[in-house]
Amino acid sequence: MEIFHKGLPRTFLGVSCKKEEADVIVLSAPYDSTTSYGCGARAGPAAIIDASRQLELYDLELGEITKKVKIYTEDELEVDRGNPKRNCQFVQEAVGAVLDAGKFPVLFGGEHSVSIGAFWAIEERFDKKEISVLQIDAHADMREEYEGSRYSHACAMARCREKLHAVSVGIRSYSEEEANEVKKLDIFGVEFDKNEVIERLRDKVYVTIDLDGFDPSEVPAVGTPEPGGLRYLQVLSLLRTVASKRKIVGFDVVELAPIPGSLVSEFFAAKLTYKLIGYAHMK
Repeated sequence: MEIFHKGLPRTFLGVSCKKEEADVIVLSAPYDSTTSYGCGARAGPAAIIDASRQLELYDLELGEITKKVKIYTEDELEVDRGNPKRNCQFVQEAVGAVLDAGKFPVLFGGEHSVSIGAFWAIEERFDKKEISVLQIDAHADMREEYEGSRYSHACAMARCREKLHAVSVGIRSYSEEEANEVKKLDIFGVEFDKNEVIERLRDKVYVTIDLDGFDPSEVPAVGTPEPGGLRYLQVLSLLRTVASKRKIVGFDVVELAPIPGSLVSEFFAAKLTYKLIGYAHMK
């Protein structure tokens, strides 16, 4: 007796194509070993992919994106739970391979430290004068090290800014140590002028989205929920405008820590991902 449902493969949106024909490659890094508060982000990528199969492929704003953009979902990446730096290197290699193939990477975490590997891959392949990272987040993530590691989720943007220009939006929590750095950087809170944000961005943009950037009333399933956050339509407006005025070269969505019995956060993340794929390919 067959016990597997062949009609619903674990692929983003339940769609697939030949890898060589894909425009977008979806990667999953189920890692959360440096998490310092709420745990469970390692289950985030699978939860987002499962939720995505319940989305309507027809988007009210953009139409059926999958008719214009071919999406391929890779198997989950290996993780090294005892070596945060090595785990970043796994992500670096995977994102680099996607870029080298001329494809558009979408990375699901896991905790925010997985984005460090993506930053390294981006830095190796783009002119630093032409590329920016746009961070959507509640936290600055600018600690030089945290709990003995330079590759903690709390250090993601410190590692990013060592190599790349970055602009941050939604930031409303940081340490005294980070406060001195925040004053010197392109960092915006929850209330911002999107045109000013875009003016700070260079021609090409990699977007890193920590879901705790959003208000917990919209996305409760994160490791460190921070009150007073960004709103879905507010961020869509920003991302739509970024895509129209700059070239988005890839993005990640991290820090979903599923809550048993609640599906709102993973569905939110899946919908946001689908919209941003559409925006990035709408030209």
